[in-house]
Amino acid sequence: MKRDFDVIVWGATGFTGRLVARYLCEQYGFGSIRWAIAGRSGDRLRQVREQLASLDARASDLPILVADSADRELLRAMAQRTQVVLTTVGPYAKYGAPLVEVCAEEGTDYVDLCGEPQFIRRMVDAHHETVRQKRGRIVHCCGFDSIPSDIGVFVLQRAAQETFGQPLPNVTLYVERTRGGVSGGTLASMMHVLDEARDPQVRRLLADPYALCPQNGVRGPDGGDQQSVRWDPDRQVWTAPFVMAAINTRVVRRSNALLDYAWGRDFSYREVTALPGGLSGWLKARQLQFGLAAFTALAWPRWTRSLMQATILPKPGEGPSEQDRENGFFRLRLAGRGTDRRLDVICRGKRDPGYGATSRMLAESALCLACDRDRLPDRYGVLTPASGLGEPLIDRLAQADVTFDVESRPSA
Repeated sequence: MKRDFDVIVWGATGFTGRLVARYLCEQYGFGSIRWAIAGRSGDRLRQVREQLASLDARASDLPILVADSADRELLRAMAQRTQVVLTTVGPYAKYGAPLVEVCAEEGTDYVDLCGEPQFIRRMVDAHHETVRQKRGRIVHCCGFDSIPSDIGVFVLQRAAQETFGQPLPNVTLYVERTRGGVSGGTLASMMHVLDEARDPQVRRLLADPYALCPQNGVRGPDGGDQQSVRWDPDRQVWTAPFVMAAINTRVVRRSNALLDYAWGRDFSYREVTALPGGLSGWLKARQLQFGLAAFTALAWPRWTRSLMQATILPKPGEGPSEQDRENGFFRLRLAGRGTDRRLDVICRGKRDPGYGATSRMLAESALCLACDRDRLPDRYGVLTPASGLGEPLIDRLAQADVTFDVESRPSA
């Protein structure tokens, strides 16, 4: 069905939304794709359009759509006009459900950068079957959480199949190097997760390593995420907790289930932060462990959280400077292991992972749905990047300076 737009950027006036719009303007302009910006304030949208027009005069004609997350009919009218809605409006558990609902009902594809497991579980339960019947695709987690993890495992297991004729049963992601900042919007989403976690049922879901898998699916061998400092004899490094493991590992396990357990029914996956061996590495690992624990402890009581938000934390709409975004980077190692088989994939990204890189990953995910439909997997519903976008997204990510390289020579 022909629609007015390929992609609508919903939340274009927010911090990440502006970055997405700028990337589309600079990378694709206004000829090869049909796109528009949307939000709840026409005045702020016009300001964004004026900023884009200073980069490309053609942006002065960029269409603007005004809608509010609380008005389902306006959201429905927006969803009816486009092939794909790209949304940066979070916290998703607070604002996102109505948009997912109308996209599901209208057969409109959808991408976001959600990192909220409890929200994704609700969307799966409420809409997966409807979206599947409509032959639509709802794809969550299309930013730094969780594309490097999910697509990284996809690339590794594809290489393992080609090399060994079978997948590797154990994969660990090591965060080797990263530089980036945090925005007020991301912190607001984290705080909302903590608020919902006051409900014991939500706490149980957040602690479940298979929380996003089909309810009747296979439960593998994985337990909870690493919370302590450990020595890794395989890599000869100290390892500490990785804050995004709580969402990334669940997404990867859902991918395996949606791919009909192509990576094995006993597939195991974990994520850690890697620090050098020796005393200095151990001290850094302990510092990271205690820092994460202290932040959570201070953010849990509402009064200390309010004090932090009023004094030291960035507010929604604020984030790293352009210089900091451009100077950021990340390097992740995905190490696949079997009894007598080894294979590594290195994921590299230029720019700040949470914003400079995420805005590009999110934009390319939306364009993958809009422009590469004939190459996409024949799979529908509430999906993951690996299960819903797969190979076409890998090609697009290279254009956005996010690459995946098989590095280690397999050993028998």
